Amino acid sequence: MTLSAIEYVLLAFYVAGLFVLGFIRSRRGHESAEEYLVAGRRISLPAFVVTLVSTWYGGILGVGEFSYKYGLSNWLVFGVPYYLYAVIFALFIAGRAWRTRFYTIPDQLEKAYGRSVSLAGAFFIFVLATPAPYVLMIGVLCRMLFGWPLWLGVTLGALLSMIYAFRGGLAAIVRTEFLQFSLMYAGFVVILAFAVRQFGGWEFLKSNLPPLHLTWHGENSPQYIFVWYFIAMSTLVDPNFYQRCYAAKSEKVARNGILISVVFWMFFDFMTTATGLYAAAILPNLANPIESYPQLAVTLLPPLARGLFFLALFATIMSTIDGYAFLSGITIGKDLLGKIWGRNEDRLLTRLSRFGLIITFIFAVAVSLWLQSVVDIWYGIGTLTTSALLVPLAASFSEKWKMPPRWALFSMLQSAAISALWMLAGTNEEYWLGLQPIYPGLAVSLGCFIVSLVFSRDKNGRQ
Repeated sequence: MTLSAIEYVLLAFYVAGLFVLGFIRSRRGHESAEEYLVAGRRISLPAFVVTLVSTWYGGILGVGEFSYKYGLSNWLVFGVPYYLYAVIFALFIAGRAWRTRFYTIPDQLEKAYGRSVSLAGAFFIFVLATPAPYVLMIGVLCRMLFGWPLWLGVTLGALLSMIYAFRGGLAAIVRTEFLQFSLMYAGFVVILAFAVRQFGGWEFLKSNLPPLHLTWHGENSPQYIFVWYFIAMSTLVDPNFYQRCYAAKSEKVARNGILISVVFWMFFDFMTTATGLYAAAILPNLANPIESYPQLAVTLLPPLARGLFFLALFATIMSTIDGYAFLSGITIGKDLLGKIWGRNEDRLLTRLSRFGLIITFIFAVAVSLWLQSVVDIWYGIGTLTTSALLVPLAASFSEKWKMPPRWALFSMLQSAAISALWMLAGTNEEYWLGLQPIYPGLAVSLGCFIVSLVFSRDKNGRQ
């Protein structure tokens, strides 16, 4: 794929814009942990929506591949379950999280269960927050557009996405995401407008798509679709949601910001799914469906519009890399190294978080080059971390229902171990008893929760 001069110019301006926004005023209180980690807790409603929407939607090439292959079911798999849990988070967790005035999820776990559970939770948060799948996507996109080897695209893409977060913290990320957010939506509006104008609307799609593309399941089994409704529970333990709530300037901003974000995600999912349908109808014989969006842009768009659409793809991915990489770095630096070291000084936490970003960069590049499958990374990470974290973290907000510390730690480790063993024992995605690995993991965690409450109440009753 050969880009025109105007497309290279647009990409150059985009990178320059990121650096200007990312580094401007980055010295303002940057050594303060509160400033660096949660932007001084002054995130307004517009900034909250922009940063959450853009950070939480990075799997754009995977969405294109799934929409191309399975049609409308993309919305039921990668849309609806995440909206559902985001609304639950907004209504029942956002306010509680904001009132704690914490920095990270492990802070919440330490308050409820103590240091050991906090350290175990930090490990799972680090795994959950790894930007590896998005680093892989940026590498694939660079290979498609520039002909670079995968390792070069992965390395440079990750570096460009993380460097301003290293310097300016969350405030720098929020500033860059106003640009990323605008490009995301503008690019898909443009490509859909060209598709409708050149080929028509719903009648064209009905006439040129396989019938199953316009069904709710799109050839996928009900169990396969259903399991994503459990994997989507990872929303309830997603560190991005918690960090944005910690950084919001009021409880109302945290709650309403998530609800407004759901509306924006619904609109963006409509555009990305529709674009995937047009790609399947116009280019029915693509050898690699992950290239459906770029190939459709080459087919439909003139150079200037095509360049804008490619910027939308880069912005969607890079806005997720910087957010998740930053959280992963904080988890390594502040929540693991800082607590193991036993020191809690403001400047030290900032420096350890920056060191954690370096570790995150190395880890994400290594994992992405090793696995080279976005869906496999999503599936494995979502299964393990949701099994481990969901029940203990949800219970930690209630004095009445929280687990005894030893049971919380046992639940985390055992549920993750069961899910991991279930995955490793599966062959060709066929698992023991026909159950997806997240089910036994969550069952063990829920069982630990119930037994711990029975034992603790029985003990209290005998005293």
